[in-house]
This record gives sequence, C-alpha cells and structure tokens, in this order.
Amino acid sequence: MSQRTEIRSHITHLECSLSGEACGHELPHRLNPKNGKPYLARYDLAAAAETMTKESMAGREPNMWRYREVMPVIDPANIVTLGEGFTPLREANRLGKHLGMSSLLIKDEGVNPTGSFKARGLSAAVSKALELKQMKLTMPSAGNAAGAMSAYAAAAGMEAHVYMPKDAPIANQIECVAYGAELNLVDGFITDAGRISGEAAEEHGLFDVSTLKEPYRAEGKKTMGYEIVEQLGFEVPDVVIYPTGGGTGIVGIWKALDEMEQLGWIGSERPRMICVQAEGCSPLVNAYNKGEEFAEPFPNPSTLAAGMRVPAAVGDFLVIRAVRESGGTALTVTDDQMVDSVRDMSTFEGIFPAPEGGATLSALQKLLDSGEIAKDERVVLLNTGSAVKYLDVLGPALGL
Repeated sequence: MSQRTEIRSHITHLECSLSGEACGHELPHRLNPKNGKPYLARYDLAAAAETMTKESMAGREPNMWRYREVMPVIDPANIVTLGEGFTPLREANRLGKHLGMSSLLIKDEGVNPTGSFKARGLSAAVSKALELKQMKLTMPSAGNAAGAMSAYAAAAGMEAHVYMPKDAPIANQIECVAYGAELNLVDGFITDAGRISGEAAEEHGLFDVSTLKEPYRAEGKKTMGYEIVEQLGFEVPDVVIYPTGGGTGIVGIWKALDEMEQLGWIGSERPRMICVQAEGCSPLVNAYNKGEEFAEPFPNPSTLAAGMRVPAAVGDFLVIRAVRESGGTALTVTDDQMVDSVRDMSTFEGIFPAPEGGATLSALQKLLDSGEIAKDERVVLLNTGSAVKYLDVLGPALGL
C-alpha cells in the first residue's frame, strides 16, 4: 500500500465563513444561499495530528498532497495532480543585501505546473469536483486560473468552459485552447466574465469553480502556508507580503496558520500579513483604509497585472480580517513600480516574476522606507507566477 493511500483526509464538514453555519461536504456546495458568503472546509485536526507530525513530513511526496490529512479529497484515486506545490522558498541574498536586509525570502510559485500558484487551487477544486462527479466545469478568470483549470480538467477527462476578459494575456488564452477548453472572450472585466459564467452554469448544468465561490480552491492555496512554515524548520516568518486580487491566497495562508497551531506545529505567533494591490484596482486597500469590513466594487479597474484586476472579491472580509488580526497592513503600488521590481528581482535573484510578484517587492520597498518593516525582520515575498505569461505586456513596459 502506498503512502498516499495510507494517509487519509479528515474533512468533517463545511462552515460558512461569516455565520459559522455548518453543512455537509458530501454534496456540491457553492456560496451559502442565506448570505452569499463562502464556505470553508473544516477537519478533525486532533485526528489529523496523529499522523501529520513534524517528523512524518520528511519522507512525504514533494508536492502539496503531502498534507493529505487536511485536504478535502476522501478517495486518493480522485486526486488530479501534475506535481503542484512544494515550490522553493529561496533566500534572496543579493536582493536582501541590496535592500540592507538580513533575511529576505522569495516563495517562487512560478515553477508550478501551468506557471503559477493557481495550479494549487485548481488541483484541489478539480479533484474534489471529480469526487463529487461534477464533470463539466466553468469559471471566469483574468488569466492564470483559466489555464490551470483547463490543464487539470484535461488531466481528469473533464469538460472545461472558460470566460475571460478580452484583454487577458494572450499566453493564457492560447493555453486554454491547447488544453481543450472552450474559451469565451468577454467584453468587460472579471466581474462581467463571472456573471456570464454563472449564467452558463445555470443554463447548461456546469459546475462553477470561481474564486471562493466553491470551498476547495482555498484548500489548495493554503498549502503555501504549510510549506513556508515547514521550509523554515517549523518557524513562522515575521512578515508575508502577498499580491492580492480575489484574495484566496491570504485567506488560505491565514487558515493554514490556525490549523498548524491546532496540529501542534506552531504556537500562537503569526506573521504580519501584507495585502498589496495595484493602484488601478484596490478595493480591499480602500476598505482597509476606511476601517470597513466589506469592500465596495472598484470602478474602471486598470492594471497590467491581470491577476490583480479584480474589482470585487467575494472573500473581501476574510482578507481584511486576516490583515487586521495579524497586525499587518494593506497598500497599493503602481504598474511602473511593479515593472521596475520585475527587473530588480530578475537581475538580483534570477527569478523572473509576474507583475504581481514584482508588486510584493515594490510594497516591501515602500514599507522599509516608512519603517513599517524593519531590515532585520524575516520577510517572505510571494511571487505568484512566471513572467513568461506576461511577455505581451512586459515587453513594451521594459522598453522592447
């Protein structure tokens, strides 16, 4: 019997992220119909802790399914994997020295299958959809999520329907078609694509795997939090800087930290969570600065970072809550600053980050200048994807 078969999921139920209301995980669920808020997966963490010990992790498979006890798929035969996860946590020594820092790290999600962290969420969501016998999927996407969903649907033999703004990166459009998805280009923004995808789901019986509108993409994303802690020798960094569109990454990492405390991996210490958004699309930053819990939709969003061009996030209150509870902050950076940071991260570290990844470095520089981050703190930057997906916009921005 393989290790993968011996380790089982300890999922117990789904819980509304706002009301705490519980429901079963055995049937497909999307948002709580009573309040329109996301469900989150919950686990028997005491049972999980019996096998998911610090010592047990050393011999496990080097992908995100090493955390099977706290992943939602019951039958290992339903896991659809391309080897996603367990990405490098690189010590950015040259870049750190340039900034005068003693401990700067980059979690490089660009080496994932399909070139971004979206592989994590879609591996989890597609796997659970397979387990729930949902074989026809749809989703709206600004780019990388669509490519990931198309790839995992192809690997599972599922039908994939993608709704994407017409100005999404051409690389993402091409990969969806190559993976056999039905690509639908939409006039407007990701919110418009979401509306049309939802209508298609109702009309044609498709299962919609939109960001946080189903419970399982967050479960894939949370594995970034598990990996960061495990790769730091089961220690928590001082700061995590995250580029934020829909915000599932922050929601997932914050959830992972709570789970790890209950598993006995860490204590009550938490990193300060930094939410960085584009100046041209910053609904969460605006809400945070106003002291609000929910964000107003951002009008006429514009940024070359397609993954951050999300004018309304269904999990807005979860992101803002994580930032506040952690003692972190939320801030914006400009497209020009992102491009400069893409060049700096590439030049100093040999990591070619997506503009979203560049945004984390731009945010770090601003927070170092303001004194909100000290140069002796251990800081993790999340590069969420590879710049190879953005050559059509980065080329002109870099003067080519």
